[in-house]
Amino acid sequence: MTLLATPRVTVPAPRRRTARRRGAGGAAGYLFAAGYTLLLLAFGVFPTCYAFYLAFTNEAGSFTGLNQFTKVARDYRFGPAFAHVAIYLVMWLVVLVVLTVLVAVVLRSRVSAGVSALLRFLYYIPGALAGVASVLVWLFMLDPDVSPVSWLLTSLGLDSFAAVLAPGNLPVIFLLIAFWTGAGGWMVVMYGALNNIPDEVLEAARMDGAGPWRTAWHIQIPMIRQWIAYMTILAFAGGTQLFIEPQLLQTASLGRVSPAWSPNQLAYVYAFQQGDFNGAAAISVFLLAFGLLCAGLLVSRSNMFTLDEK
Repeated sequence: MTLLATPRVTVPAPRRRTARRRGAGGAAGYLFAAGYTLLLLAFGVFPTCYAFYLAFTNEAGSFTGLNQFTKVARDYRFGPAFAHVAIYLVMWLVVLVVLTVLVAVVLRSRVSAGVSALLRFLYYIPGALAGVASVLVWLFMLDPDVSPVSWLLTSLGLDSFAAVLAPGNLPVIFLLIAFWTGAGGWMVVMYGALNNIPDEVLEAARMDGAGPWRTAWHIQIPMIRQWIAYMTILAFAGGTQLFIEPQLLQTASLGRVSPAWSPNQLAYVYAFQQGDFNGAAAISVFLLAFGLLCAGLLVSRSNMFTLDEK
């Protein structure tokens, strides 16, 4: 009896096809990233480098060291502008984080699916308006003569547009505008983050006797901490760039709001009213350093990238 050995059959083709697929996928990834990279270089990196160049030179292009920075820092409008934005940011971030997370938890756990979907849609509608349109809407809301809630303004002692735009009220006004336009989108994001929590985890909490609020505080909120940190960083970055709201209110109020209320407005005044682009660039570098410092503190305190690694 002759035993016939069965030859081994090696089929390397699938591996080659897999390698080709990986190569094609990698090329497609680079192609998709190329568009964003070009836009980032054109409208982010290059303008930032040019701003640094202007901030360390004068009109003739000569290097001046820190002269531009000391010049703008001595401006009597510089300190108040950054103080205004700092007060606004504290109020904006606290209200945004607390209310968006609270509303998202309630919509996820305490409201039926149909009502939750309707409310999320209604919350998101103001965010579809452009920034200028939103401010124009609020101009009518804040004028007691034409506002549909003039009775509320009057009851608060705000019986004129000038009284509404008193300096002490401006951070609250900008907070209301920012929350009305931006909070709805973040509520949707937080709701989606809560949906990523496995139902088994929530069911185990209920079996252990945890009520809705204990579940939210000890399980849901800690499990979406990464998303909360992400929201806080982006909201902070947008808040430091405050410009449209105070600028339009300053124009509509015929000068009752300072034209240099925020650092961006002050940079605008330097560049387009005083013709000092080097000083405007120095203010922008100050604002960039302020934003990066605070954002770095938020990232380090929240362990955002550590959570990503997990």
